[in-house]
Amino acid sequence: MKSVLLAFGAIFLAELGDKTQLAILAMRSKGLSGWGLFVGAMLAFTVLTAIAILFGGWLQTKIPADVIQKIAAGSFMIIGLLMWFGKL
Repeated sequence: MKSVLLAFGAIFLAELGDKTQLAILAMRSKGLSGWGLFVGAMLAFTVLTAIAILFGGWLQTKIPADVIQKIAAGSFMIIGLLMWFGKL
């Protein structure tokens, strides 16, 4: 139970007001189904969390942390540009 509470607290605080929330807010404001967005977001988080758990430790031993950070930053910029131009 301690792991569950620790993970919940850390993720809740880290994700509060992040780009995912803003993306969902923007999609909902375009009239998309609230329940559909909720289910889709939860499925996406589930898959991404499973990937992080299964491969995170392995990746850390194979790819330097600074490379992972640069890949993440580049991905955020691409997603931001796609949203800016209405492609996402």
